[in-house]
Formats: sequence, structure tokens, C-alpha cells
Amino acid sequence: MALLEVDQVTRRFGGIVALSDVSLELEEGTIGGLIGPNGAGKTTLFNVITRMYKADSGRVVFDGRNLLRVRPTRVIRAGVARTFQNVALFPSMTVLDNVLVGAHTRVRPFGDRTGKALARETLEALTLSPLADRVVAGLPFGTLKQIELARALVSRPRLLLLDEPAGGLNHEEVGELGGLIRRIRKDFDLTVFLVEHHMNLVMSVCDRVHVLNFGQKIAEGTPAEVRADPAVIQAYLGTDSAAA
Repeated sequence: MALLEVDQVTRRFGGIVALSDVSLELEEGTIGGLIGPNGAGKTTLFNVITRMYKADSGRVVFDGRNLLRVRPTRVIRAGVARTFQNVALFPSMTVLDNVLVGAHTRVRPFGDRTGKALARETLEALTLSPLADRVVAGLPFGTLKQIELARALVSRPRLLLLDEPAGGLNHEEVGELGGLIRRIRKDFDLTVFLVEHHMNLVMSVCDRVHVLNFGQKIAEGTPAEVRADPAVIQAYLGTDSAAA
């Protein structure tokens, strides 16, 4: 059963059509991938799903509920959380307090023992507990990415959107990230939707992959099917390279 259904979503910016009648489904409990060249509309779709952008037409149905009729501030409470391409933590605050910011939909973020317990539990699940009382400034970039992930997980979502989680990570860290995504999917009973340029990561963790190009969906299928799809090869390599 589809937990998330994107149905003919269109989003325009002036005369630019960033998304054109995009439709896709994400089954509950799966890891879905969303790939495409730069400017294909991937992050725009995430922004529509989370109500940061308003769709010009179409529907986004989450667990039977049209999210496009939900106030943006209520999306997390509905069970959808996300990370962003650029890490946006509060550098002068501790790791624990940064994670508590993400708990505001479940409990009062500060001065609430229940909230702190939830945040500490999340940090422990990501093996970040030793850093709980450390100030964020000066921590390694890979650690900052994990803290942002903890901030999303602390709201206990059913659907987690990861926007380029491998960005800025080294080869070893990307390998560890793949294992982490599979683990949190199981431990937190999640459905995961992943935007990523790192193809090895996408192909190794995703059950199904959807491909955008110039705002249109051009392919979907298993990682193996998508990798062999001529339209995908052309979108990434160009006509001449694809034919070579």
C-alpha cells in the first residue's frame, strides 16, 4: 500500500515549469530514490511535499490525507520530516539542544524532561550520545549531518525525506551512511525517500528509483531497471555519450 502518492503535481516559477504533472508512489516501509541531473526538480518536489512550496496543481496524498490542504506547520505533526542539502544547525547550541528543536511537534522543546529523554534516545540510536552536551561549532561535517538526521528523527516521523545526505561526505562516510539509512528504516519503522547524486548509494539502498529530468518523470523501477533505461542514460550522459 502506498504511504505517499504524488499525483500530477505541477509547480511553476514564473515562466519556468519546475515540475510538470509529476506522479509517483512510495510504498510503506520501503526506501525510494529520486534522482536526476542538476535542476531536474528533485528538491522542488521535496519542498512541495513538505509545503515549503505551493503546488500549482495536483495532489500529494500521505496516508490517505492530501498534504496540500495541510498547513505547512502541521506537516511534521502529520508524520513527515526531512533533512536539507545544506546543514542548518545552531552552532552556539549543544548537540542535544539542536535535536530538541526537532521535537517541538511532539513535546515542548526546552525544559521538558520528556522531550530531553526523546532527544537522548535518538542520539543514542545514532551513537551520538557522547556528544550530547558538546557545542555544535567545530564538530566534523559528517557528524553535523548525523545531528541533522537526529533532529528529523526525534519527531518520530513515518516518512523521512533525505535531501542529498551524502553531500560533502568522503567515500568511507558514504559507505557508512548506506548502512545507517537501512538501520534507521528498520529501527524507527520508517519509509524513506532519498534525493541523492551519489549513484552507488542510491543503487545500494533503494527498493525503487524515480527519475526526473527538466521537471518531468522519465523513468521509474528497480535500481537495475533504472540503471539500464536508455532515457536515464541519455539524461545523464547526453545523446552522443549514450549511443557510444
